[in-house]
Amino acid sequence: MTVMPSEDTQSAEMLIARIASEKDRAAYAALFTRFAPKLKAFVMGQGMTAQEAEDLAQEALLNVWRKAHLFDASKATAVTWIYSIARNLRIDAARKAKRVKELPEDLWQSEKEKGADDLLVDAQAASNIAHLLETLPPEQKTILRLSFYEDLSHGDIAKALSIPLGTVKSRLRLAMTRLRTAFGDTSRSGDTV
Repeated sequence: MTVMPSEDTQSAEMLIARIASEKDRAAYAALFTRFAPKLKAFVMGQGMTAQEAEDLAQEALLNVWRKAHLFDASKATAVTWIYSIARNLRIDAARKAKRVKELPEDLWQSEKEKGADDLLVDAQAASNIAHLLETLPPEQKTILRLSFYEDLSHGDIAKALSIPLGTVKSRLRLAMTRLRTAFGDTSRSGDTV
């Protein structure tokens, strides 16, 4: 008679494999019980409140459930993979909190109306930028759009496009350099009119 090890004694790798292959709720429950308190303590040590840490730990483990099929034991241990998910969520939360803190208090108050000359300058600048964006190669335009309009991190862009992170950064840098140079030329030619 073969005795299956209990969920408590199975390795995290085995539990993740069961979640990936069978969507095994018992394996997930065992993984959650084992890692939720540790992840909560981990992110509380990085300055989160108890409630924020609990929410983040739950979100991290929910990502484990959703992405179990992506786990590759040849690249990292299950523990490393799970903590990486939590760390990345913590970084995202810190970025989001920073963006919220930077918003002005009078955000919802209406702006003063601009004069006709200011509106014309803004319209010309927007037109120049739109034209300059069209001169970029498609891969640079895509990365700019994902970064600035979709507000994706460089890592998320790399995953979405299935390209290395370094490629994302270099294409973004090239695009910004091209735009800066071209915009400088456009604004100088506009000054001579």
